[in-house]
Order: sequence, then C-alpha cells, then structure tokens
Amino acid sequence: MVKSKTLLFIAGIVWMIAGFNILRIGIISYAGHIHILNIVCSVAIFFVFWLMVFRKLVIKHTTRIKGYGSEKKYFWNFFDIPAFIIMAFMITLGVTIRALNLLPDVVIAVFYSGLGTALFGAGINFMKHYCCYSD
Repeated sequence: MVKSKTLLFIAGIVWMIAGFNILRIGIISYAGHIHILNIVCSVAIFFVFWLMVFRKLVIKHTTRIKGYGSEKKYFWNFFDIPAFIIMAFMITLGVTIRALNLLPDVVIAVFYSGLGTALFGAGINFMKHYCCYSD
C-alpha cells in the first residue's frame, strides 16, 4: 500500500516509459522519411493527442488520486479499470500493427513520434503534480 503522492510518481514513471518507447519506435521508423511535411504532421498529432486526450487524462487521474487524501492504496491504483482497459487495447493494437506490418514505416514514424511525445508529456505532468503535492 502506498500514499497518494507515490501513486502520482508511479503514474509519471509509467507514462514516461510508455512515451519513451513509442517515441523511440517513431524515431527509428523516421529513417529515410525525414521531410518537413512529416515533421509537421507529427507535431499536429502531438497537439491533438495532448489537448484532446492526455492533458485531460492527467487532470482526471490527478484529481482522483489526490481525492484519496492520506488513505493508502495499492500501487496499481494510479489508474482506474477503464484506463487499464484502454492502455491494454492501445498496446495490443500497436504491437499487432507492427508485427503484421499493417502500416508503412512513414505512417509509424509520423504517428508514433507525435503520440510518444504526448505520452511522455503526460508522464512529465504527473511528475510535476508529484513534486508539487504535499501529504
């Protein structure tokens, strides 16, 4: 069992690791596809995912975690069940797409670079909340 503040730290680490791994795949896939239009598309994907998904996710889960107060929770309570289901679906879809070569490298490069950066940004924001949270 861990404190609420620790849950914010765990969320930050999990999202930064996920973001780093997705971004790494995107950057590797960019070999031979570095063009200004692709980079602009990656930046656009980052903003779409950051503004429409991950910024809201950080706020939602930070509010929920802070609502626990001094009550200790299991370490996996950094997310709720729907968030774990979404994460499992995203991982399964990503692995399947890459394993079966369903999309060309340029699409993986552009999409994963934007998505990975947004995921990593979510991790950084959880860490910011961790650093600013007082028990």
